Amino acid sequence: MENENSENCFYKNGLHFECQRCSYCCGHSPGFVYLSKRDLMTLCSHFNMKVSEFVAKYCRWADYYYGTQVLALLEKKNYDCILWENGCSAYEARPVQCSTYPFWSWMIADEKTWNECAAECPGMNKGCVWPYEEIEKNKKAYTDNVPLHREEVEAMIANGE
Repeated sequence: MENENSENCFYKNGLHFECQRCSYCCGHSPGFVYLSKRDLMTLCSHFNMKVSEFVAKYCRWADYYYGTQVLALLEKKNYDCILWENGCSAYEARPVQCSTYPFWSWMIADEKTWNECAAECPGMNKGCVWPYEEIEKNKKAYTDNVPLHREEVEAMIANGE
């Protein structure tokens, strides 16, 4: 995954990150965990539920770009993720957005942004070093993980998925 800009990249020698299990990224403030088709199908399989059942129990519609709506996980009243119960109840099947944290494209855009985010996440700049190639792999997975639009989910439900 080497790219021509790796020499100028602030994380060319890797970044320290080790989850501290604080759950900050799983709640505490409003946000969205957008679900792609891969995410939805993985979660449905994990919970042994049909798409219609999973969407009805765990999801909401989030306003997105250009007046569209996409599928996102619900939040509890305290803003914790609906899947958070003293740990992620779907950890093995968690969405790509969750599994790639904190190597999201906007969070690693520059060192200033990384360090601003690290002020809120006790695992950033601590622990093991993630090599450049792994960071880039996570960034690509995050960027490529396109949320499902409402019409796509409605079609899946109509088709009995």
